[in-house]
Amino acid sequence: MTTTTLAPEIGRSSLPFVDNFHPDRPLEVNFYRPAEHGPDDPVVIVQHGMLRNGDDYRDFWIPAAEKHRILIAAPTFSNDYFPKAEAYNNGLVIGENGSVQRRENWLYAVPGRVFAALRQAGVTRRPQARLFGHSAGGQFAHRLLATQDHSPFEAVIAANPGWYTLPSLQRDFPEGLGRIGLDEAALARWFAYPMSIFAGDQDISTDDPNLPAQAEALAQGPTRYARAHFVYDFAKREAERLRLPFGWRLISVEGVGHDGAAMSRAAAAYWFEGRIPTADELAPEAALEP
Repeated sequence: MTTTTLAPEIGRSSLPFVDNFHPDRPLEVNFYRPAEHGPDDPVVIVQHGMLRNGDDYRDFWIPAAEKHRILIAAPTFSNDYFPKAEAYNNGLVIGENGSVQRRENWLYAVPGRVFAALRQAGVTRRPQARLFGHSAGGQFAHRLLATQDHSPFEAVIAANPGWYTLPSLQRDFPEGLGRIGLDEAALARWFAYPMSIFAGDQDISTDDPNLPAQAEALAQGPTRYARAHFVYDFAKREAERLRLPFGWRLISVEGVGHDGAAMSRAAAAYWFEGRIPTADELAPEAALEP
């Protein structure tokens, strides 16, 4: 339970957020609240990439927010307080000494607590939010589903992650879910959730310096696009082998590379218009059109 409340003003705003389980690691939540947004309208929580630029990712969603009356909340995990992949992408699950941290201290619980703070403030009456994460935020989003209670989220999209945690208890975290206290019931819950993996079909660079290059990541394929197919096929086979319901979706987004703005527009159209825009609609110049 969080004691922080969040009441964003109309338009852009940024508010401090202190998570009770990380009082020495303050966050900032970047908001966009349309004038017409009411407490029963949608809420989308957006997880930024490795640049820790929650303000940019908030802004990527503003056109959709205005069109569909969406409240956008983009928590920013700064490098000062959440350095490197271990303290963001990998969720502070493993401590500096290699030990598994207490589950309530895992960073993946924070988006749910941000949403709880919005409900506590009366900003929303929605029972669930949607969660979108791109790149490092896509890593964060799918690991959140792997490790957390799903009840705060009605839908989750992980877009263009650099690599994936595999739904396997035989591989140690973050390559898999082993050694962190999860069981087969947790695995079954993750398989059953309708998680959407968005993969840009032009996210095919093999020499991007930000593309994870450790052995476990390379084993999933040479590019982010290939790795999305790898994890989906791996998960589907595992679910079938274990005779478990499987709800994941793999969605190729045509014409898009490693582009958080374009993927945000694709996700918004998918959720609120029931479609994936064409490559022409998602081109950078299209975003500048009135």
